[in-house]
Amino acid sequence: FPRASMSMAAPKHTIVLLQETASKSTRTFSDFESVSDAMNGICQLYEQRLKQMNPGVRNITYDITELYRFIDELGDLCCLVYNGTGAYEPHNKQWVKDRVFAHLKRMAQ
Repeated sequence: FPRASMSMAAPKHTIVLLQETASKSTRTFSDFESVSDAMNGICQLYEQRLKQMNPGVRNITYDITELYRFIDELGDLCCLVYNGTGAYEPHNKQWVKDRVFAHLKRMAQ
């Protein structure tokens, strides 16, 4: 196997840096084995928030625009993705929204 094709398929360690509000005291981070796991973690965070806001509702549904609004309303959100050469590449909210969409689309198939 060519080395390049193997690294393309390999999961890339991803660190999610999150600040829920404008306050720096709300900064947290989570690390994941892959970009896909990180996107799943972001979706789970939103789903937990929905459950907190709607404690009496058993089955909560949402659409992608509501998830995008949640991402946009966060004080800050950044993903650092390992590039395989000893460094992490930073990615912004728009990148996260694009990856979350692709992740949810794959999950729905």
